[in-house]
Amino acid sequence: MTVPPPPPAPRRALVVGGSTGIGRAVAESWARSGLDVLVLSRSEPSGEGAELLRWAPLDLSDAEATRTALDGAAAEPLDAVCYSAVSYGTRRAPFGEVEETEWRRQTEVNLHGLWLTLSATLPVLRRARSGLFLGISSEVVYNAGPGRSGYAATKAAAAALLDSVAQEEGSDGVRIVQALPAGMVDTPGIRRRRPAGFDYGTYMRPEHFAELAHELATRGGAEHHGDSLVVDEYGRWHSVRVDVPVSQSRGVPA
Repeated sequence: MTVPPPPPAPRRALVVGGSTGIGRAVAESWARSGLDVLVLSRSEPSGEGAELLRWAPLDLSDAEATRTALDGAAAEPLDAVCYSAVSYGTRRAPFGEVEETEWRRQTEVNLHGLWLTLSATLPVLRRARSGLFLGISSEVVYNAGPGRSGYAATKAAAAALLDSVAQEEGSDGVRIVQALPAGMVDTPGIRRRRPAGFDYGTYMRPEHFAELAHELATRGGAEHHGDSLVVDEYGRWHSVRVDVPVSQSRGVPA
C-alpha cells in the first residue's frame, strides 16, 4: 500500500498595519491567493473579508511589546511580510508647530517599527523558498513638500533602509519590494484629517493594490527586487525609475 505524501504546509504571511487601508488590501489579496495571513495592528480587521485574516494586537509605540508580538509571528515559517503601518501626524503644519511627541510617534511607527519588523522576520524569510518583504512607501520620498517634515523625513528614511537591505540581500536573498500610490488614497487615516463633506471622488482606493499584491505573492517578486513600484488608479504599476510620482503637497495648514 502506497501512503500518499502529506499535503504541503500552507504558505504564511504577516502584515503589520493590515486592519485598514493599503495594508488591509494587501492582506486580503494574499489571503485570497491562498496564504495564511496574520495581521498585527492596533484595531481588529472588520467588515467583509475580515474572516479571511487572523489578527493579534500591536501598538508600535511600545517597543518591547512590539518585539514580543513580532517574535511570536516569526516563530513559524514566513513566506511574505508587508509593512504598512503609518503615522501621518495630526495635520499638515510648518516644522515649528509640530510637537516633539508627534515627531517621536512618526519615528516609532514609520521607521523604528519597520526596523523591528525587518529584524524579526528577515531571518525567517531567508529560509523560505522565495521570501518576500513588501514595504508600503509614499510619494513624499521623492517630493518632500511643506508641512510634512516628520512624515517626509521618516518615510524617506524607511525607503532608504529598505533600499540598503535589498542591496545586502542581493538577487539570491529575500525579495525586497516597495510600493506606493500615484495619488491620494481614501483610507481611514486620511479621512481623519479631512473636513466633513470632503469629496473623495478623485482619490484612489486601497483595493487598487490588490493585483500587485497577488502577483508578488504568486510569482515571488524576483523581477521587482530592489525596486519601488508606483500603483495608479487602474491598479497598474510602473517603476519609479521610469517615472517619479507627482507631488501631493498643498498649502499649509490642511
